[in-house]
Amino acid sequence: MTIRSLTLRNRLWVSPMCMYSAVDGLPQEWHHTHLAQFASGGAGLIVAEATAVLPEGRISPRDTGLWNDAQRDAWAPIVAAAHARGAHIGVQLAHAGRKASTWWPWAGESGSVPATEGGWPTVAPSAIAFEGFAEPAALDDAGIAAVVAGFADAARRALDAGFDVLEIHGAHGYLLHQFLSPLSNHREDAYGGTLENRARLLLEVTAAVRAVAGEEVPVFVRISATDHAPGGFTPDEAAIVADWAVARGADLIDVSSGGLVAHQRIDVHPGYQVPLAATVRQGGRIPSSAVGLLTDGAQAEAVLQSGAADAVFAGREWLRDPHFGLRAAHELGDAVAWPDQYLRARWR
Repeated sequence: MTIRSLTLRNRLWVSPMCMYSAVDGLPQEWHHTHLAQFASGGAGLIVAEATAVLPEGRISPRDTGLWNDAQRDAWAPIVAAAHARGAHIGVQLAHAGRKASTWWPWAGESGSVPATEGGWPTVAPSAIAFEGFAEPAALDDAGIAAVVAGFADAARRALDAGFDVLEIHGAHGYLLHQFLSPLSNHREDAYGGTLENRARLLLEVTAAVRAVAGEEVPVFVRISATDHAPGGFTPDEAAIVADWAVARGADLIDVSSGGLVAHQRIDVHPGYQVPLAATVRQGGRIPSSAVGLLTDGAQAEAVLQSGAADAVFAGREWLRDPHFGLRAAHELGDAVAWPDQYLRARWR
């Protein structure tokens, strides 16, 4: 699959998955081993975890970042390791908004981290808290401009570190998604009300990242195509916003769902988000990827052959089997290049 100047060796990709293992935003040895193994395992593209563009945009105090040059330099050898193993690698640029400053999953606590424990004040489109979290401050015009600049600056550092793809995180209830949804955006200015206004920040960020990326580097946008809650963001709105994002410079829409509100109701089953990707793809007019309980080669291939998506992202299956790409190729009867060091284990 070729996107701008990048030709990817296959369409089975690794979703960004938070490791909550950074120190002051710096990726650690864990991240190096974690990400490089997927390249050895046959992934066509690896997207590194949600990486904060500003310190207040971290989901937790243990998130990775790209708001300073030390973080850029820490990412560079990780990127080089993926390249050395034949894969391409991207990074997901993120701002958590009202879902920032929270405990990591195994911290033994839940909700917002208090200032006494290293937490910080959060921001959002409106002063409406995520259920169980601290109330955020509504962003003013200066704050919104700082967010756009933060994404652009982080994109530049990502390119300097060698990343091949830039993904903008507009899903899972984080800041850009908070602006998109009427459940979290009650603004009455140019960033609230109509769909065009609610999408304005996402589109400004997309244009800013594209300006940094130039004409050669692919830019993805991840969206939650539904809030799974009454009165929330809908698949039809997602298809419209995807169209606008492509016009601003996005090359592919990475389609997920949910995460905005705690009272969401999701019917989870294998491939449950694939129809959302198909809706956004609009019959092939908008390049899209699918995700959501995709766990074997035949299932992933069926998504592509059906025309529902142009590529498949998987997450947990890569954690269970870091060589999922090699296994999927074997399941499909395809011949792919194995690392020389692993050739004795290759299925015959």
